[in-house]
Amino acid sequence: MATTAGTASGTQSVRITLWILLVVYVFNFIDRQIVNILAEPIARDLDLSDTQIGLMTGLAFALFYTVLGIPIARYADRGTTSRPKVIAVALAVWSAMTALCGLAQNFAQLLLARIGVGVGEAGCTPPAHSLISDMVPPERRASALAFYSLGIPVGTLLGMMIGGTLADHVGWREAFVIVGLPGVALALVVLFVIKDPRHSDAASILRGKNQPAALPLGQAVAEVMRSRAFVLLLFAGSAASFLAYGKTTWTTIFFQRTHELTPGQVGLWFGLLGGVAGILGTWAGGYLADRFGAKNRRHVLSAPAIGMALAVPLAIAAYHAPSWPLALALLFIPTVCNSFYYGPTYSAAQGLVPVRARAIAAASLLFFQNLIGLGLGPLFFGMLSDWLQPTYGADSVRYVLYGAAVLGLVPAFFFWRCGLRLNEELDQKG
Repeated sequence: MATTAGTASGTQSVRITLWILLVVYVFNFIDRQIVNILAEPIARDLDLSDTQIGLMTGLAFALFYTVLGIPIARYADRGTTSRPKVIAVALAVWSAMTALCGLAQNFAQLLLARIGVGVGEAGCTPPAHSLISDMVPPERRASALAFYSLGIPVGTLLGMMIGGTLADHVGWREAFVIVGLPGVALALVVLFVIKDPRHSDAASILRGKNQPAALPLGQAVAEVMRSRAFVLLLFAGSAASFLAYGKTTWTTIFFQRTHELTPGQVGLWFGLLGGVAGILGTWAGGYLADRFGAKNRRHVLSAPAIGMALAVPLAIAAYHAPSWPLALALLFIPTVCNSFYYGPTYSAAQGLVPVRARAIAAASLLFFQNLIGLGLGPLFFGMLSDWLQPTYGADSVRYVLYGAAVLGLVPAFFFWRCGLRLNEELDQKG
């Protein structure tokens, strides 16, 4: 009976931890993505070019987010580190910096505040992935990480809906302050409620000096990069992220410029559609990976490969649609398909590396995904839009999105190639 009670208590603790981490990740993406729906009113107020919009929404955040992610992950991999404490401090920092974005009086100040958001958010996902992977058995890891990854579509949905509504009614400055401050309170919940399983009993405290030491940074990175499947996963995840962040930023602007919707309308309708589709796709990706991956592990990545290829023609049709309701409807299925990859990608990454390098593996994947994806995606598409404007005017964003849709075949190819190697490499990790 004691064992049963202990097991039930442990299961309840895992559920509570997963739900709190999900809420943290929702706040993460609200604060990260709200700038997309506010970009057009900010640009008008501060007189920004499309290139500056891309820099503000992408590279300014991503550069510091990615660079700091590796050392924070290495710290999180140490046996004596409290991962909940790392997450709590990170949450407090990025929430406060989000609120400060609303006080910016010029482009430079806004850029510095966005950098601060990136500095804070660097301490969230690597320790969270490491924590989840320690608490959940391998056969349920894809579903657990997909559950955590629901923070991406839910946070994006709420960021757009709340940000758009606040922009229409109180202004973009107040929107930043209103969404930023609650995260500081949530940080206290993380700090006092979540327990690190590495420090869960008296014996582990007594064993403090015998806790596994974190691998030296060079050795940890070498371990991660030794896997050819992991390298292919880096290419796949980075390409998918490049397109996802780029399209999210510029699709919101596309609906405002081409279809003449207000930020509030775009936040409501595009945020709602993208959020629901993202939630469905993220959940389905984790479910399909666990179900079919149990039969043949190469199929952990089959849904992302097939889904991204199927999304291409429907996305092109959506951007070509003459009305915004039709464009939104046509975007639903591509958004579902493009969201399959979150859980399977991070689950495969955690299985391809040694236990002591799990946070480094997550941080390495995030490094490339966010530096290339979040850092360069919005910026590249913004520069391309500026280049096309003399020819296509306000319609330049539409042509940029056509190209982004076709490029979806690139991550599809790399997910397929990586899947072919999963059985062999996961057997080696045993």
